[in-house]
Amino acid sequence: MKLGVVLDPLAQINYKKDSTLAMMASAQKLGWEIFALQQGDLYILDGTVRGKFTQLTIKEGSADWYNVLGHTDIALTEMNAVLMRKEPPFDMEFIYTTYLLEMAEKEGLVVLNRPGSIRDCNEKLFALQFPQCCPPHLVSRDIETLKQFHQTNSDVIFKPLDGMGGSSIFRVKPGDPNLSVILETLTDHGQQQIMAQRFIPEIAEGDTRILLINGEPVPYGLARIPAKGETRGNLAAGGSGVARPLTDSDYRICDAVGPALKEKGLYFVGIDVIGDFLTEINVTCPTCIREIDAAYDLDIATDYMHFIETLVN
Repeated sequence: MKLGVVLDPLAQINYKKDSTLAMMASAQKLGWEIFALQQGDLYILDGTVRGKFTQLTIKEGSADWYNVLGHTDIALTEMNAVLMRKEPPFDMEFIYTTYLLEMAEKEGLVVLNRPGSIRDCNEKLFALQFPQCCPPHLVSRDIETLKQFHQTNSDVIFKPLDGMGGSSIFRVKPGDPNLSVILETLTDHGQQQIMAQRFIPEIAEGDTRILLINGEPVPYGLARIPAKGETRGNLAAGGSGVARPLTDSDYRICDAVGPALKEKGLYFVGIDVIGDFLTEINVTCPTCIREIDAAYDLDIATDYMHFIETLVN
């Protein structure tokens, strides 16, 4: 097996926590060869999608976590499978990358997640296809409409549709004098759609990341607890992670979402749940493998590699 991985520059990888590294290490333990490349290493020559790959060996648990075995410039279809694990921003370069991967997929390459579905399923808007699982919400760029939603729901979260790691998320309570400027800033004075969600008080108990492989949930999630004085549970925003078993409500949400993920070829997904509500469906580069593994002696990445074997063989 030859596994290609589209990811961020190797020097940026956090060897202690990175989920993509966990996947590569698990693949290596299964005897697979690992080939890494960045977005700029992909290109099309005479209708064939090619990549300038760096072949690696992985050394777990070390800041010096990889060795370079060599470099090769070959068609993507020379790989058995390619993982798209580039983190956002979800910009035009990201979209172009999905186009190239989609061309290779049409030539028979197994690409995970499916490039067209990554492109089509905005991580915040996609969740709204399951309104029975979501808190009261609004997507609009009209400031008066957004203000009316705030007036109706009193305590509201406003956030951009393309944010990650908790960036630019605002909680606006009743009577907040900053409401107008927050909405003007987020919508670029009415030029950009944003999301509003009724505030969910259960955020104090954590924003839980649940991982699903081919639509089936890992039975434990990572509750990301906001830091003192914060409303955001994101680890990037200072939250702390506490692993926990899934609840009946979590499974209800997974049962609603899972079949659509499977149908769309969204093979490795992280959904975010606060209390009884689904808030986001992360399809680009979901994380939290390491934290859940450590708490419950799991090997989620190896489970994922075994699933990939079923697609290739």
